[in-house]
Amino acid sequence: MSIKRVALVSPYALSVFGGVQEQILAMSRVLSARGVEVLIVAPDASDETGYDTPARVLRLGPRWSFPANGSKAPLTISPLAAWRAKEAVDAFNPDVVHFHEPFAPLIGWSLLRHHSRPALGTFHRSGNGPALRLTKPLLERLSTRLDAAVSVSKAAARTIEDACGLKSDVLFNGFEMERFVATPRQRSAETVLFYVGRLEQRKSVATAVEAAHHHNARSERPWLLVIAGDGPERARLQALAARSQRIVFIGPISDEEKRAWLRRADALIAPSTRGESFGLVLLEGMASETLVVASDIEGYRAAGGQFATIFTPGNVSSLEGAIIRALEGESEKGITAAREHAERWSMNALMDEYEERYEKARKRFQATK
Repeated sequence: MSIKRVALVSPYALSVFGGVQEQILAMSRVLSARGVEVLIVAPDASDETGYDTPARVLRLGPRWSFPANGSKAPLTISPLAAWRAKEAVDAFNPDVVHFHEPFAPLIGWSLLRHHSRPALGTFHRSGNGPALRLTKPLLERLSTRLDAAVSVSKAAARTIEDACGLKSDVLFNGFEMERFVATPRQRSAETVLFYVGRLEQRKSVATAVEAAHHHNARSERPWLLVIAGDGPERARLQALAARSQRIVFIGPISDEEKRAWLRRADALIAPSTRGESFGLVLLEGMASETLVVASDIEGYRAAGGQFATIFTPGNVSSLEGAIIRALEGESEKGITAAREHAERWSMNALMDEYEERYEKARKRFQATK
């Protein structure tokens, strides 16, 4: 590959757990392993965390949280940070700048507006909202600065096309398969259910809490529900779970801790009701040789395929029944088939696709300058 230097731009702070941030770090590891020099630019100048990547990580500006698509986005809105990001990337002199959620404010906007280097954008968000409708003229202008565009799902592609008319290739979110079996499998006699993610309304973690309550009140084999993550719903969920010692909140966890829990759990629970562009966490569960129980929403269908046990979103009895069916139907053959299914979304396969699009972006940029 003739691409030797890539800048990855994240509008979201790496210091806050999120799927986009995970994708960026994983991409940086795979690119670095292929001999590509990588610079990651993200918000949160106060973040001094050492991340698991050979890439250089540059953090700029103060971090704020803003409502976005049913979640809280850890952004910076500092124009100075955006200008410093442009200066740093110019000094790095990459062959291509890869923006994730390129229209999210504000860290990448100076870079995008000046468009002095080949630019590729990846869109993760699915679902329209007032922010997209109200900023349509701005998004239309920014979209002309992209030499190539990718969306992580059909739903995400529809969202950005509706927002500003931009057409994009549909790829997928990828992950590093081998990292999910590097941790020893540690199953115990008790049945462990595991949720990991933001604790916010659209994630519907309350459905899992109620399902565990209902099952444990009448079963001789109670479940242990372990909930990892943080968010605005945490206090309410803890109050809802207070009457049970078999529902445990462990707070935010590292990627390494997440992988260890996936290897320990009997089943991963993914109860979201909306706002999921692609169910990467489902594939991580399958790669970990763990059963997956997921709500029947568009963002989870492609990832789950026939290898996740699905239930009606927000329906407590449907979730409880799905967990029981998954546990009773577990087999080595099924676990192996699910893992093989997950391999289709490996980060190595994804970066093969992106490398082709990096070259296309560079050729288009050169042809228009």
